[in-house]
Amino acid sequence: MPKTSARLLALLSLLQARRDWPGMLLAERLDVSPRTVRRDVDRLRELGYPIVAFKGPDGGYRLEAGTELPPLLFDDEQAVALAVALQSATTTGAGIEEAAARALTTVRQVMPARLRHRIDTLHVTAVEQPATRPGPQVDSSVLMALSAAVHAREVLRFDYTPASPPEADDNGVQTPPRRVQPHHLVTWGGRWYLIAWDLDREDWRTFRADRITPRTPNGPRFTPRELPGGDVAAFVTSKFQGSDGSGDWPCRGEVILDLPAAAVSRYTRDGVVEELGPDRCRLVLGSWSWPGLAATIGRFDADIEVVGPAELKDAFAHLARRYAKAATDAPATPPPIR
Repeated sequence: MPKTSARLLALLSLLQARRDWPGMLLAERLDVSPRTVRRDVDRLRELGYPIVAFKGPDGGYRLEAGTELPPLLFDDEQAVALAVALQSATTTGAGIEEAAARALTTVRQVMPARLRHRIDTLHVTAVEQPATRPGPQVDSSVLMALSAAVHAREVLRFDYTPASPPEADDNGVQTPPRRVQPHHLVTWGGRWYLIAWDLDREDWRTFRADRITPRTPNGPRFTPRELPGGDVAAFVTSKFQGSDGSGDWPCRGEVILDLPAAAVSRYTRDGVVEELGPDRCRLVLGSWSWPGLAATIGRFDADIEVVGPAELKDAFAHLARRYAKAATDAPATPPPIR
C-alpha cells in the first residue's frame, strides 16, 4: 500500500478527473479498502477540499466548488499545457495579459525543479495576425458578464456603441439599451462577438463585445431558440462571408491551376481543391469582389485556366490591363527641390 501522502495525492487527482466517483471504483483504482477511501476523503476535507458524498446503488464522492480555490494538482502534461496557454494569452483580445503573466509566475513558483526547467526552456512568442489596425481589447469583466448571461439563459440589457454613434434627438434622448437573448460568445479574427436574438428587432444579431456596456440586473430567463443552420460556426462564417444571408461569398469562381493539389491546399483557407493530376488541380474559391478573387488566385505562381463564371474572366482581363500599364508606364519625374 502506498504511503498516506502519496495516496491522498492520487485520490485528489482522480476526484479532479471526473465529476462523480463510485466508492468501490475509487477503492479499486487506489488498491485499498472502501474504509481507507473514507478515511482519506476525511483527511482531504480537513485540508479544505469540499468533497461531498452521494447516495445510491453506486454511492461515492464528488469534488464540489468551494468558497475559496483549494490547492490544485496538475500532471506534467497539464502543467506544460497551462504554461503554453498563459503565454499565448496576449492574442485573445480579452484584456487579461497582466493577469495571465501573474498566473504564470504563480504556477512556476510551485512547480518541482525538473518541471520548472522544462517550462523555462519553453518560450512562446504569440504573434497576432497582421492587420491594418490593432484589435480592440475587451474588459474581462464584460466577457464574464456576457458569458454568465449565456450560461444562465437570461435576457441581457446593454448599451451598444456602433461604429458611428448616433446623435441625440431634439429632446436629448439617446438610443435605448438593447434587449437580447444571448446565445453564444465567440471569437473571430482576434475579436469577441456576442450572438443573440434581438427582442426589439425580432432577428438574429452579432454584436462586438468591445462595444457592449452591460446593464444590471439581467432580465428573465428564456427558452433558447434554435440558431439558423443549427451550428454556431456555420452561422458566424455566413455572417462574415456573405452579404446576402446565403452563407456564401458574393463572388465565387472556379479555375484550373498547373500546380499540385497539395501545394495549393496548403495556402487555401476555405476553398475547395481537387486533384486532377500530379501537377494539376481544380480550385473553387470565394471573395467579396471579382477583382479581389482574381488577385487572390493570381498569387499562385502558375498558369491559370478559368472555368467560370464570365465575371471572373473579366476580372482577370481588368487586372491584366492594370498590371500591364503599371509595368510599362515610366516613373514620374519628381519635382525639383527648391
